Amino acid sequence: MAIPTPPAAPSPTETLELLLAGNRRFVDGAPKHPNQDAARRAHLAPAQTPFAVLLGCSDSRLAAEIIFDQGLGDLFVVRTAGHVLGAEVLGSIEYGTGVLGCRLVVVLGHDSCGAVAAARLAVKEGLPTSGYVRDVVERVTPSVLAARAAGLERDGDIIDEHVRHTVDVLLDRSRVLADLVEAEHAAVVGMSYQLAEGSARIVTTRGVTLPA
Repeated sequence: MAIPTPPAAPSPTETLELLLAGNRRFVDGAPKHPNQDAARRAHLAPAQTPFAVLLGCSDSRLAAEIIFDQGLGDLFVVRTAGHVLGAEVLGSIEYGTGVLGCRLVVVLGHDSCGAVAAARLAVKEGLPTSGYVRDVVERVTPSVLAARAAGLERDGDIIDEHVRHTVDVLLDRSRVLADLVEAEHAAVVGMSYQLAEGSARIVTTRGVTLPA
């Protein structure tokens, strides 16, 4: 019996439209909760075919599949405090794009981010952070310093700057992803999530046409 060929991955623009539509359903209180039944579990058991990679903050309020109303096997999710990038995170993102074939990478930040707040406090007061939390704070600090240099003081503006910085660092450090974007085979989108409203808005894009 012939093994069926998996469907082609949707384009970056189509993928972004799927995510934005799911977020609208979530905000409106009308989620579909797709791909969460027993049949879906059985279908996915042999292999996964997610359509997007999502790098988000580890914050417990930032569950990507819920925010974008997606189901099992839809998103390849990588989460770290402050969505900071280490070698293992870059490797996971490259696996999602280069091996699994996802054509869109989303960097998802959010308001009231504890990692950003800790970095702001460290910059303001010059106090060292203990343990491995220091590594997280040090990776967020360049974004805080860039925001300060630009005269940005509002929490939302600083979060946006951190999202943009993460996208820049991601494409600068991952040659695999940068080549995919340059070849127009993949794209990267930075988004910011509003905890109270439930909405995710676009902050920056690389290699994707925004939906009308």
